[in-house]
Amino acid sequence: MSALIALRRALFAYPAMLRAGFAGAVAYRAEMVVWMLTTTMPLVSLSLWSAVAEGGPVGRFSQRDFAVYFIAVLLVRQLSSSWLVWELNAEIKSGALAQKLLRPVHPLWLYSAENLGALPLRVMLCAPLVILSVVFFDALPLPRTLASILVFVFALIGAWLLNFFTMALVGALAFFVESSVAVFELYMLGFMVFSGYLVPLDLFPPGARAIADLLPFRYALAFPVEVATGAVHGTAMLRPLAIQWAFVLGAAASALLLFRAGIRRFAAFGG
Repeated sequence: MSALIALRRALFAYPAMLRAGFAGAVAYRAEMVVWMLTTTMPLVSLSLWSAVAEGGPVGRFSQRDFAVYFIAVLLVRQLSSSWLVWELNAEIKSGALAQKLLRPVHPLWLYSAENLGALPLRVMLCAPLVILSVVFFDALPLPRTLASILVFVFALIGAWLLNFFTMALVGALAFFVESSVAVFELYMLGFMVFSGYLVPLDLFPPGARAIADLLPFRYALAFPVEVATGAVHGTAMLRPLAIQWAFVLGAAASALLLFRAGIRRFAAFGG
């Protein structure tokens, strides 16, 4: 019963938290733009792979296909990424987390609202990329059919939740270790290789592709991109969507359990 009351309280307060998150994003818009510029590596990959494809298609990818793919990667990355691990690590170490613990909602609700509040600005800044894709490549890096649109929406939400709860899980390690950022850098290494961020997974050798399909990285980025570009369609979208949400539930449960254990330690040491 207490959990239901807490959930109702959080949902009632969430619109106000989102407005506060948006106000913070507007206030620190220059910092957010700089952060967004650090995630433009897909544009570098686009230039490299386009040069490779000058002599002919690479696998199923022509120069146009590479352009649509990496623009979709950049859009999905911007709309599903989170910076929670750095913020959580810093607030645990400085003790600033104690202020959030005094509020009547779980800190992760507050962190999520801060992240989601910045989405309107991200959409506005990413819109020119969609326009450029239509003008120069005559291709919209978004799904076309109703079924694909519905799956894409759920896949994009799932990608955001997976990224957010993974960062919450790794960030909560700061309750127990000197810095959780170092652990996250190892996670990002796997993400760069197996998420389709730098190299489309369709270009992987069969063995490496099979490994990528078993890891969470694909479902944090490549899967929504595959739906958006039409690489995965029809009933073939359902199995990876189910796997993605299984990873979401696993990451959420693990993050909440570790966070609860960390809060006890935080309070015991006078945080």
